[in-house]
Amino acid sequence: MAKKKTESVYRVTEIIGTSPVSWEEAAKNAVETAAKALRDLRVAEVCKLDMKVDGGKVIEYCARVSLSFKYEA
Repeated sequence: MAKKKTESVYRVTEIIGTSPVSWEEAAKNAVETAAKALRDLRVAEVCKLDMKVDGGKVIEYCARVSLSFKYEA
């Protein structure tokens, strides 16, 4: 008996998470928030890290995250 090949399509989108603590926390916030609205998340890739500065001090870390999730038409 041959196995049936399953084909899937995945969508990729970019989101930005923020945190006053760290880039790791910013990326985690992005993924966990997106998971509330998107089903079947597969891969999260941090694409860009930056931070907001005010008065010479870092006030917020930002992580741009590329997410892939199963696309259902």
